[in-house]
Amino acid sequence: MESLAEFDEVVAAHASLTRFRVQAVDLTGRTDVLLRLDTTGAVFLGCPMTPEAAVHVRSAGALVFPPVPGLPFDPYRGFVYTPGELFESLGKGYEATPDALAYAWFQRTKADGDVFASTLRAIHDDAVSDALDELLAGARVVGVMGGHAMGRGTAAYAGAARLGRELTRAGFTVATGGGPGAMEAANLGAYAAPFADGMLDDALRLLARAPSFRPSVTDWARAAFDVRERWPGGGESVGIPTWFYGHEPPNAFAAHIAKYFANATREDGLLARSRAGVVFLPGAAGTVQEIFDNATPNYYESRGEPTPMVLVDEAHWTRELPVWPLLRSLARGRAMESRIALVDRIEQAPDAIKRLGS
Repeated sequence: MESLAEFDEVVAAHASLTRFRVQAVDLTGRTDVLLRLDTTGAVFLGCPMTPEAAVHVRSAGALVFPPVPGLPFDPYRGFVYTPGELFESLGKGYEATPDALAYAWFQRTKADGDVFASTLRAIHDDAVSDALDELLAGARVVGVMGGHAMGRGTAAYAGAARLGRELTRAGFTVATGGGPGAMEAANLGAYAAPFADGMLDDALRLLARAPSFRPSVTDWARAAFDVRERWPGGGESVGIPTWFYGHEPPNAFAAHIAKYFANATREDGLLARSRAGVVFLPGAAGTVQEIFDNATPNYYESRGEPTPMVLVDEAHWTRELPVWPLLRSLARGRAMESRIALVDRIEQAPDAIKRLGS
């Protein structure tokens, strides 16, 4: 159970909480229910409740993991984040936001090696993964991978945005690494999908006034929220960023943000959930790593049938970073051979994803 409404429904239907799991639900107003019902084998994860109720449910055989005071995040959360949640208090500067405070906590506790802190990070990341799986159940997810260095106002950024828009309009759920650059552009495109084409052109011009998250994350994020306020109700997409890269803030165009402390968990989870395929835009070391992180389970078919992989920019992937020849050699004679493609222009990527996935 992940909401008070769901808690009330279960109580009404079962008149018992035996063996149920209740996650991040404020139960301070349900003391009478907790005192009345059987809670044998129940588990309460980060659920505020009165001392009387906590003593009673523990004595009845329930496990109670109480909220941890002073944390800038909820380790037991039942849902992924929203942009508004992570950027709350942006008016006071990015440093005052929950996103920045969580990163500061991470740096502090990572340095002192606190085992309790590492336990809380692991619980948080597992809860986020659970929430992400629930969110994406039944979705046709296409991952868009690319570097954070791609600046607003560039042709490459505009192209990545059009890619996100086209994929969303084709019925796919766009998922990115959730950060700036190519990742933000693809999430922006998904956000622009319900609007007339001119909206994206106007949004790109507005965003170009703050081309990078350096030197000011605050100005960069405010520009994104200005776009959201001018065109409310945009299309939904997913961002999966990490606090491991603290210099890389999440972008505000992904409706759903699954942010992790463990970068390895985040990267593997993003690729594993992109079952409808992955588009790899020009990038550097991180993108190269992601290509082969995705190629390995496709090669061994360890996740089932290989999924589409589309590399964009022939010169980049054959000459600057010659990943394509190696990928093609690796795929030769295997099932994944028919699921990989290299296209020269970003506009060709959506058709390639559709073709390889058919």
